[in-house]
Amino acid sequence: MKKLWVDLDTGVDDAQALMLALADPNVEILGISCVHGNTPLENVLENTLRVLKVCERLNIPVHKGCGRPLLARKQHASDYHGKDGLGDVPDPDPPSLDLLNKKKAVQAMLKAVRNNPGEVILVATAPLTNLAVAVQLDPSFPKKLKSLFLMGGNVDSRGNTTICGEFNFVADPEAAYIVLDRYKCPTYIASWEFSCASSLPWSFCDKWLEQCTVKAKFMKKITEVSRNRAQSVDYEKESTAGKGFNSCDCYAMAAALDESLMLKNEEVAVSVELEGAHTRGMMVMDYMEQLKKKNKAFIMKEFDLEKFKVMLMNSLK
Repeated sequence: MKKLWVDLDTGVDDAQALMLALADPNVEILGISCVHGNTPLENVLENTLRVLKVCERLNIPVHKGCGRPLLARKQHASDYHGKDGLGDVPDPDPPSLDLLNKKKAVQAMLKAVRNNPGEVILVATAPLTNLAVAVQLDPSFPKKLKSLFLMGGNVDSRGNTTICGEFNFVADPEAAYIVLDRYKCPTYIASWEFSCASSLPWSFCDKWLEQCTVKAKFMKKITEVSRNRAQSVDYEKESTAGKGFNSCDCYAMAAALDESLMLKNEEVAVSVELEGAHTRGMMVMDYMEQLKKKNKAFIMKEFDLEKFKVMLMNSLK
């Protein structure tokens, strides 16, 4: 049984990633920590509970984490997935925030990993503020993890939020810098460009959402806003957008659930640029080995998309 801790900023793609994990019978989710990102923290908390409710898994502890970046003055909350992060689809009977676990997210994460040393896979699909605070409070925390899977960063300096920056890293560059510098456990990164290159056909998306289940109907509703935006992209002007269905966060989660999906990874030291009007938040690839870092990350390059499709289909059954 795999043990997971999930750190997210529940927008639509986080919801999709979480539902992948919830559908896997060989996975135990020890807890979920919420953080600012796709939408303000209060929305993230409610959205996470909504997903768990649809999946009938409200027994999983959900914890309130950081509501703002460590130092960044500008907050990059996005409305790409709707103002509420879940497509602005009203919930007539939303789960009460009273269901939230009272323990703060970072402390709960630290305790869960401390109680299961070497066993917990940490999956982070959001700005890395909670993870940065965790290692500040307990420098030994990363050594106790089995592995870390991230969705974030970019490998070709092609941004989706700023000219050179990917959303999760730009939303808290200092946090991303700390995590890539101090987490020396095996670290796997699904970058923005990788997810774009691994986009699935819209015809698959149709098939995925047309399943006659409560989960699929929920997903179809919350996906409508972001799907319409994605399909309206001028690919001649935005070459990194990905010509198809791109659920960014699902690649990191799917790889954590089944490492065999990663057909090819590139091992390289990485960091984050903290200066520059255009480059702040950009992931730095140290091919010249000038950073002298012993810990290198595994950058995903090729994915088993057929197995990935099966996993996605099963998540909405």
